[in-house]
Amino acid sequence: MRRTSPISAEEAPAYATSSDFCSVFANDLENMHLLSFLLTADRTKADACFISGLESCDKENGVFRDWARSWARRTIVRTAVQMLRPRRNHSAAPAAAGDPVNCEFARSPEAKRAIAGILGLEDFERFVLVMSVLEKYSDQDCSVLLDCTRPDVREARARALQHVAESYSLRSVAGSGADSNDFEEAGTRTCHAAPALGFVADFQGVTGMSALCSLRSER
Repeated sequence: MRRTSPISAEEAPAYATSSDFCSVFANDLENMHLLSFLLTADRTKADACFISGLESCDKENGVFRDWARSWARRTIVRTAVQMLRPRRNHSAAPAAAGDPVNCEFARSPEAKRAIAGILGLEDFERFVLVMSVLEKYSDQDCSVLLDCTRPDVREARARALQHVAESYSLRSVAGSGADSNDFEEAGTRTCHAAPALGFVADFQGVTGMSALCSLRSER
């Protein structure tokens, strides 16, 4: 009979416990709730998504402790997808920019405008933007979770970035008290150069939802 060496406590994988997941949610409460809010675009649904995500993580017993935070965020995303079931509407027109939101998550006027732009997106485009740009999911991961094709993801991301860029720019002009000609010029400019806007670069250059908490103004 072949002998095997016992695995020491130090060599055994450290799995996340219920207490570990509770600590993750407690220590990252604001960002976790912001993630839920941006995905659902509704405070009540965001609360339900957050609580459901915590309850799901509480039942997990096979996740490495080092992965607890990323697993918790992914659980929030999966929960939001199950709640809203976002689907691409090929005939849907781009969502109009909504009114600025009174959002406790926004640390600056720039972050407030960016959040408002994201909340003005259709469900599918909003999920793609949050998942692929802010949470850094691959196109393949997005397509699997959203039950769509990778081209669908790429097209939705492009539309979402353009919409948020235009919304952000127009709100910036509105906040400065500019006239209607400035609105038209800002809209035209962002239509052609949305990906180059500084705030979009900030989204892509900062990991996770902290991008919205520390968003800088346009460069």
